[in-house]
Amino acid sequence: MRLGCIGDDFTGSSDLANTLAKGGMRVVQYCGIPDGPAAQNVEAGVVALKTRSIPAAEAVRQSLAALDWLRAQGCEQILFKYCSTFDSTPEGNIGPVADALAEALDAPKVVVCPAFPGAGRSIYQGHLFVADRLLNESGMQNHPLTPMTDPDIRRWLAAQTSYSVGHVPAADVFAGPGRIVEALDAQHAKGHRLIVVDALRDADLVAIGRAAADLPLITGGSGIAIGLPANFGCTPAPVPWQGQPGRGAILSGSCSNATRAQVARHAARHPAREIPGAEVIEGRLSAADIADWILAQDGLPLAYSSADPAEVARVQDRFGRETAATALEGFFAEVARRLVAGGGLTRLTIAGGETSGAVIEGLALNHLQIGPEIAPGVPALRAGPDLVVALKSGNFGAEDFFEKADAVLSGGI
Repeated sequence: MRLGCIGDDFTGSSDLANTLAKGGMRVVQYCGIPDGPAAQNVEAGVVALKTRSIPAAEAVRQSLAALDWLRAQGCEQILFKYCSTFDSTPEGNIGPVADALAEALDAPKVVVCPAFPGAGRSIYQGHLFVADRLLNESGMQNHPLTPMTDPDIRRWLAAQTSYSVGHVPAADVFAGPGRIVEALDAQHAKGHRLIVVDALRDADLVAIGRAAADLPLITGGSGIAIGLPANFGCTPAPVPWQGQPGRGAILSGSCSNATRAQVARHAARHPAREIPGAEVIEGRLSAADIADWILAQDGLPLAYSSADPAEVARVQDRFGRETAATALEGFFAEVARRLVAGGGLTRLTIAGGETSGAVIEGLALNHLQIGPEIAPGVPALRAGPDLVVALKSGNFGAEDFFEKADAVLSGGI
């Protein structure tokens, strides 16, 4: 294994794995830290963790354990992947994990670049944009677990890290890899260890990847991987895929603007049932109820808790943020178990990073084989001989994403 990747969620990790696979690398996504060695033909290993919203100390512990496993596989470079909207709080977890990995690898300068232009995320003058809106005006300011209220990644990261935060502006990035190397060295000379790097285009990410060829640690969104396969002598190649017949369903726990629009469109055309958070927490609605309802439907049924941010806030105020999140994640995991084990469902599309992680853990999946891209940031994944899945971060995908995802999973596209 040459490139080792540590992801803080399952959706972004699958996107990262897809990006590397399209670049020609032989990739496996591991669901948690493996308990044995990787196959010898694996060139890039993506260890997907569920560390985005847990206590920072535990996120650091798990990430360092993943690092130990990846280094034992012979990895020459480590990539720490987080969300392209930099989902975090002033306490972490991006800063603490990046600090710990940098110290463990003795990395003197570390790229920080959550940009993903293909999904509308760009960094300019250190500020993160979602399409043409600043991060804190994109809907991410209403995120139920990690509300993003400041678009200046330098300032947001500075609150989380024990190191000084530097910046490589777009003008240096546009000038190419050589200039980026010089700019990184200059920022390091000024005492900065974590260095935010602007990127507005895929070409910028390619240039950053080339400039980072000799760095022991890179951090960023999945887009940062666009330029990495070439550093290992790989060339782009089609990703093979065989669709899965049978029945499909959708589970959505994301409250993002994009997902709520997708839910509204799908509900107008297919069976759909809302999952009120209060009913789950109070025990008035069970996972068996929802699983039985899904299995009784024709077409492509959707079960969702993707409520308006104001409603989410009311539930959190009433029951507590952690209680609400834990209850819904466990609920979706149990629904998925019942659908797959008892109902014979073979295709599952999941919306929401935390929801996806809970479902994958609930199904006790060890690794995922990477398939073709459904939409920017979302690949098809084979979870077993009779199960394929799609894991979608909240703000990814067009309004018809759910239909398209199931069509790709089935082999219809």
